[in-house]
Amino acid sequence: MEAASVGIAWNECVIAVVGGDKREQEIARLAATTGAAVRAFGFPWPDAGIDGVTLAGSATEALAGAKFALFPIPGIAPTGALFAPAATEPIIPDRAMLSGMRSPAHIILGWGDDKLKAHAQALGITLHEYEWDQDLMLLRGPAIIEGLLRVVIENTAITIHKANVAVVGQGSIGFLLARYMVALGAHTHVAARNPVQRAAAYAAGATVHPLEALVGLAPTLDMVFSTVPARVVGADVLERLPAHALVVDLAAPPGGVDFEAAKARGLKTVWARGLGSRAPVTVGASQWSGVRPRIENILAAGG
Repeated sequence: MEAASVGIAWNECVIAVVGGDKREQEIARLAATTGAAVRAFGFPWPDAGIDGVTLAGSATEALAGAKFALFPIPGIAPTGALFAPAATEPIIPDRAMLSGMRSPAHIILGWGDDKLKAHAQALGITLHEYEWDQDLMLLRGPAIIEGLLRVVIENTAITIHKANVAVVGQGSIGFLLARYMVALGAHTHVAARNPVQRAAAYAAGATVHPLEALVGLAPTLDMVFSTVPARVVGADVLERLPAHALVVDLAAPPGGVDFEAAKARGLKTVWARGLGSRAPVTVGASQWSGVRPRIENILAAGG
């Protein structure tokens, strides 16, 4: 067991880990090493169990009496459901489900939708979002890129080397992806609004464009990778892509690609959510490295 942080009474803390995938197995395991009581529901449960972690019979049971709830990084679906591909039914954290948490309660997650925020406000629960924490995104970035490479290999008949690819957006993942594409020998184009980000991509070897230039660039592209969680790859772009083009959306909901328009065009598209699950131990540990200090700060402040 890890040494307890000075002044932090982990053994008096109940943590619920709800939803997710194999990354949450590692998060729950690491949470239990602090001495906290950890309950889990909604992610794949290993046959051997997880030391120090109790498998609950439902999300409501896991959350009952918990001071902290850890929800997955991938964004909440439009239905309000947590990312939980292994769950037999959608896990939708409504007011009834959350009402059993111990006050003052805290939910730590990638980001919450308006419904979750309304429920939390009504119940006096504080949300702590970390989807946009650059350090954590960069820590799990290599696993996301490796997962993306698998998606590309499985869905194309050409190599990335010498392919014409466009990376849309230059946030943390777009920044990494453009550099990987350059390193792999792709003819790499970057479309982004921010001129400083475009300049950095140029310095890394990419050909850069303002976002509105993507329409004119489209006919030359073999692959498009969108990293922006807003509709930036619309019908105007999709209708101009070659028939063989692969379109991959790496953004959280609502995503950056008009999938209906892509389907009408007959394009191969992939919404590549949860790519960090390709290395669950590494990514789970990196996520916990961001969650743990948040919990410690809350407990130290008496929250």
